[in-house]
Amino acid sequence: MWRTAIVSVLLLLCGYSAAAWLTRDFQVWTDEGARRHDVALHPVPAPAVAVQGPGVTAATLPALLAEGGDVHIVDFFYTRCLTVCRTLGGSFQQLQAALQADAAAGQPSGVRLVSISVDGAHDDPAALTAYAGGLHAQPALWQFVRVPDAAQQQALLRRLGVVVVPDGRGDFEHNAALLVFDRHGRMVRVFDLAEQQLALNYARHLARQPAPEGLS
Repeated sequence: MWRTAIVSVLLLLCGYSAAAWLTRDFQVWTDEGARRHDVALHPVPAPAVAVQGPGVTAATLPALLAEGGDVHIVDFFYTRCLTVCRTLGGSFQQLQAALQADAAAGQPSGVRLVSISVDGAHDDPAALTAYAGGLHAQPALWQFVRVPDAAQQQALLRRLGVVVVPDGRGDFEHNAALLVFDRHGRMVRVFDLAEQQLALNYARHLARQPAPEGLS
């Protein structure tokens, strides 16, 4: 009887410990929640993948994210997407309007937007130019890029925890989130699409912090 009780207690303790580890001490309950929790504690540097896009002079993603010493809000999309990407595009249009209002009020936010295609093989600079034009994107605030090398694109997606799954019909299923990168080019927060204002407020807050040494 005592042996059974001891074994039961040990099993309960093991189960509790496993649950605590999986849920980050019961703070998160999904894989996406765990990702966001981990990113907040351990910022993720953008890998040095080559990027191309209309009006983009930076050769790599870290170089793009370092331009101007700005904070960036990043999303992932592809130009042929007719579902979540449309919602993402609308969200970024609203973010762009808010950044334009900041500038018009004489208080530039120090925040810019970057949309990265998950379909680098198709979304060449011409396709990105047409897509950006359809969204009335202003290049000074909102840039569009692709990663032309397939292996580098996969490495980027893995590093940032972006899930992209071909649907077998030439399209993709992918998670939609707003990723905030600090001036060091590190992903520091992940926000749900519905948390657009939170993402913007956090990015503005980061941009108001003193610039790292060597940046103005």
